[in-house]
Amino acid sequence: MKLRIQAGICCVLLFALMAAGRGQEAKHGPTTFVLACAGGDCPLLRGAPQTRGMRGGSAKLSPGDSMGWHSTGANEEALVILHGAGTANIEGQGDIPLHESMLAYIPPQTNHNVTNTGTDALEYAWIVAPVRDKQ
Repeated sequence: MKLRIQAGICCVLLFALMAAGRGQEAKHGPTTFVLACAGGDCPLLRGAPQTRGMRGGSAKLSPGDSMGWHSTGANEEALVILHGAGTANIEGQGDIPLHESMLAYIPPQTNHNVTNTGTDALEYAWIVAPVRDKQ
């Protein structure tokens, strides 16, 4: 099960990298990271100059903890749930239940929060990428 989840994360990250670099010459080499987050938010990809703008990392929330309300502005975000259960609180929308082996998409200009509603740690990978107008 863990191998399948890790393969899914790799696919999401690869897709985001390809989308971020579409139409431009690649100048950044591939890299890997271990998703080992002691708690809270653990950024791994920090945008330029490390990438062309994509950011990503992992998060670990204890039961009852929240990430805190935030917006990714003009970026879109994907959350890949690795372990546990929680809720994506989306401003103006109903809460979206989250569970292991799930991907949640957060559109640009959307205020949101993630809350651990389970009894175990909620662990997830997050990927934020700039949105480009069609060329």
